[in-house]
Amino acid sequence: MESKGSEKALARMLKEKIVAVVRLDDANQGIDVAKALVAGGVTLIEIALTTPDAVELIARIKMSVPQAMVGAGTVMTTGDVLSLRPAEPAFAVAPILDPRVVRCAQEEGILFSPGAYSPTETYQAWEMGVPIVKVFPAARLGPKYLSDLKAPMPFLRLMPTGGIDDKTISEYLQCGADVVGAGGWLVDMKAIARGDLSVLTEKAKRLVAARG
Repeated sequence: MESKGSEKALARMLKEKIVAVVRLDDANQGIDVAKALVAGGVTLIEIALTTPDAVELIARIKMSVPQAMVGAGTVMTTGDVLSLRPAEPAFAVAPILDPRVVRCAQEEGILFSPGAYSPTETYQAWEMGVPIVKVFPAARLGPKYLSDLKAPMPFLRLMPTGGIDDKTISEYLQCGADVVGAGGWLVDMKAIARGDLSVLTEKAKRLVAARG
C-alpha cells in the first residue's frame, strides 16, 4: 500500500528525473558527496547498502543536507527493507525483482523500484503495484529498448540505470525514461578519492542541463 510519503517521493522523482546512485567505500565521504551533487542541481540521492554504515549515512544526509531526497539502493532482501526503518528513506531501489521484497517494501510504505531486464519482469513488477521500474543494466539494452517496451505497454514508468551520462541522458528520456539513475559517471570515484568534489558538482550541472 502506498503512503502519502511515497506518493510525494514519486512526484518529486518524476519531476526531477535524475537519481544519483552513490556507492562509497567510506561512509565519512557521504555528506560531502551529497552536498556536491545538490550544489550541481541533483537532489535525489540513492545510498547503496553496500556502503559501510549505509542506513546511518542515509539518516545523517537527511539531517545535514535537507535539500536532498535520500533513498536506499541495493535493497535485496526483506531484511534489508526492515533495516531501513531507523533512517526512513524516501525511496528504495533494487537491481532485481523479488516479489517478497516488493511486498515488504509496500507494507513499510516505502516507494520501491525493483530492477527488471526483460519485458516479462517489467510487466510483473508493474502488476505487483510497482510505480516505477528500474531497468538494469540499461547500458546493455540501450535507449531504444525503452520505446520498444512502452509501445505495447505505455502505462509503464521506467528508470534506466547504468551508462547514463550527459551524452546519453537526452536519448533515454526521449525514448521513454521517466527517471534515470546515474552512478559511475556522475559519482566519480577517482575525483572522490582525491578529494576533488567540485568534479561531481560540475558533472551534476552538465547532467541537469542535458536533461532540459
